[in-house]
Amino acid sequence: MGIRMAPNFDRVPHTVERHLLPHERQVLTVRFHPAVLIKPVAISLGALAVALLVSMAPVGGAVRLVVWIAFLGVLAYLGVQIWAWLEDYFVVTSQRLLLTTGIVTRTVNMMPLGKVTDMSFRRSAWGRVLGYGEFVVESAGQDQALRNIRHLPYPEQLYLEVCGLIFKDSGDSDD
Repeated sequence: MGIRMAPNFDRVPHTVERHLLPHERQVLTVRFHPAVLIKPVAISLGALAVALLVSMAPVGGAVRLVVWIAFLGVLAYLGVQIWAWLEDYFVVTSQRLLLTTGIVTRTVNMMPLGKVTDMSFRRSAWGRVLGYGEFVVESAGQDQALRNIRHLPYPEQLYLEVCGLIFKDSGDSDD
């Protein structure tokens, strides 16, 4: 089984584009793996099952109404989680790693490529089955905004791409 190539958009998403410097070249941009939506979908399906069971049970109309209103709240939660998934990106540029997250409060965490001292990736059993992994990024600083980046698709390919950028000059021994 070969490594799947990470998608490389011709155009950076607008939510990310405004955070790039004029001299930066976008190398790759990926959304988190859809596995981040497993928990919200499972909660929504559980809430639907409860609502359907209550609807079939011999309970009053007010109880049914409250349960279905609660279910609509759970659906709203699912909608927000899907929206967040659509808006959140991991970006690698020629200069830095960026992690943009959030809908209402936009958070942009970044680390210059030159500050990365070590990087590895992990894949849990579920990550191997579903196709995602986690990057562990080390730098000289104590407090790191990009220490663990979870649920990345194509972790092997992303790892090779980022390592290629970080260590691009270290293989040149003819200088």
